Amino acid sequence: MGMKRRTAVLAFALSFAPAAIGDLGSIAAAMAEPALTKTQSDALDAYNNAVNNFKSILSQRRAQIDSKQPLPDLPGQALYLARNAMMGARKDLTDAIPSKIGRPNKFKIPPAYFDADHEPLIDEYAKLFAVMQAPPASAQNSETPFKDVADLGTAIARAKGLDASNAEAAGRISLGMFFAETNGNQNIGNARSNKYKGSFQTGTSEDQNGRKKWAAIKPSIAALDPALSARDDREEARVGGSDHRFNHWTAVRDGLMNAHAELFRQIPDIARTLPGPVDQMKLFELIQIVPAPTRSALKSGDLLNYRVSDPTIMKYLRNNSMFAFGQADRARTSATFREIMDAMFLFNEKFERALSTFNEIKARQKG
Repeated sequence: MGMKRRTAVLAFALSFAPAAIGDLGSIAAAMAEPALTKTQSDALDAYNNAVNNFKSILSQRRAQIDSKQPLPDLPGQALYLARNAMMGARKDLTDAIPSKIGRPNKFKIPPAYFDADHEPLIDEYAKLFAVMQAPPASAQNSETPFKDVADLGTAIARAKGLDASNAEAAGRISLGMFFAETNGNQNIGNARSNKYKGSFQTGTSEDQNGRKKWAAIKPSIAALDPALSARDDREEARVGGSDHRFNHWTAVRDGLMNAHAELFRQIPDIARTLPGPVDQMKLFELIQIVPAPTRSALKSGDLLNYRVSDPTIMKYLRNNSMFAFGQADRARTSATFREIMDAMFLFNEKFERALSTFNEIKARQKG
């Protein structure tokens, strides 16, 4: 008993030693913090509920996959919406309580929208999508998927009349589109759509349109780059009558021809307005997402200040993670192209990887 009492007394005495004064100050400061307002408390509750819902859906889908249960139609949609709801609730919370904005995260999402402590949730999200979007067994992969994209973009641009420097920019932009659409994964399906498939996430009609445009430009390609033309002939023979979207080469080729090639001639002008490679990639990704207003913005003579206000276009942007997070963003009824590109922050990390990959390809070629 004596020893126990002595230890207790010693611990009691140490609690008042000078070294503990800082701790007491922290406790006092915490106790002095003002109570949350109802708005702040509601925002915190909404965020916690959104996090728990995201965790629940992740766990449910993981259990279904691991036990080989049938998945629902569009199995990625619920995950995507739950992730967006969590990020939106986070933005509402940090708007209400700015002190909740935390440290940077590895995904380079603005901290106001995402708590770095929840990085493992996004890791699991990506792993689930990798399973749900796995290529079909019949998919025809390439051993050089990144180089293929860059080579095709460059060759198409040369056939469109661009000089070597601007054609190289087209190859870099094309690689950015590949990362934006598939995170750099070839021949994937789509867990959020039954329409868009393959390395450039195209629909059947888009792929067919791209094939027709490629046939028209093929003689020019053959004259400029016989080796690339010969590779194209081999891939055409390989895919035969199968879905061109699940041969990496033809999927990229047809996707570029369908949506992007006609604008390659404008790259010199675009580069003067948008000198940064990532901004250039963002603009061409918008050709993929909202083609009509993007073309109108390019024709306007004032690209960055061109304003979009059509509710349908705003809906398409939100469905691609722009102005989708939090009450303030979702309340927007219009945006300029500069604001739209700034809102594409979820694409930043993908485009930066595409840029790094492109630079590695060019370095190997020069070496």
